[in-house]
Amino acid sequence: MNGDFIYQETHGGSDGETDNRPDGTCPECGSEDVYADTSHGELVCDGCGFVIGNDQIDRGPDWVAFDHKERQERARTGSPITNTVHDKGLTTKIHWKNVDAGGNNLSAAQRSRIERLRTWQERIRTNDPGERNLQLALAEIQRMSSAMGIPNPVREVASVIYRQALDENLLRGRSIEGVASACLYAACRRGDIPRSLDEVAEVSRVERTEIGRTYRHVMSELDLSVEPPDPVQYLPRFASSLDVSEHVTQRAEDILEATGEEGMHSGKAPDGLAGAALYTASLLCNEELTQSEVAEVAQVTEVTIRNRYQEQLSAVAGGEE
Repeated sequence: MNGDFIYQETHGGSDGETDNRPDGTCPECGSEDVYADTSHGELVCDGCGFVIGNDQIDRGPDWVAFDHKERQERARTGSPITNTVHDKGLTTKIHWKNVDAGGNNLSAAQRSRIERLRTWQERIRTNDPGERNLQLALAEIQRMSSAMGIPNPVREVASVIYRQALDENLLRGRSIEGVASACLYAACRRGDIPRSLDEVAEVSRVERTEIGRTYRHVMSELDLSVEPPDPVQYLPRFASSLDVSEHVTQRAEDILEATGEEGMHSGKAPDGLAGAALYTASLLCNEELTQSEVAEVAQVTEVTIRNRYQEQLSAVAGGEE
């Protein structure tokens, strides 16, 4: 059933008796496919269209906002709970501006008092080593995510994975930055965000080998599974950076699908495959790119592009025959 609701009405028959049917079923056809139409405040049967009830409670705000500034000014609640902050955003935050509720500047004595309150507030928020560890790690995940353009849902997943690793005591003998980088890479893999290990290492404070080793350890200990990365997911970003036409991008996607069906992707890096497919497609579409340009965007060597290109070109030539 669509929507969250509880059916609370009773319907009487022609003889005045109460209908004792189960909750959430249509009184006309008996179908359980009942949904809440929030735009009209009605409870409707999807089978026959019968309007079961029209007095649902509107749980939305009682005000209307047309931009972000108005939304912040009119809202009477705080920010939603988030795993990207060590205390999930539930603690009080003292603003950095030294003004009162009316916008008037505070006196010197009041500023001194507020500054002391800010200091104690920061100390209270992280009153044990575990919280300090979590605060540093989540800030590191936020920093790397901002540098890589990672969306908020993936940041939430990375924060949850780090919290699980901390609870399972998987950080012993490993750096906070290394585990945070590994968790962010794992979240990208689980969220189908095309980011390679080299790209994570580029914005991280630890080496690529440490990130890879920590990633395998975390995935194994937490029993997390991810699908192999699809090279097609890298095509839009690479094509945008190389400024190629949509025709080249579509031809590159066809090349990857053809080579994938022949099992040529096994054991090969997806970014190299995607870069080589764009290079091959550009040659076939007379929009020639250089191997160095493609290698720079895909962050692989020219040798990798050349080797994958030769394999893909032979596969395309064989398919056309």
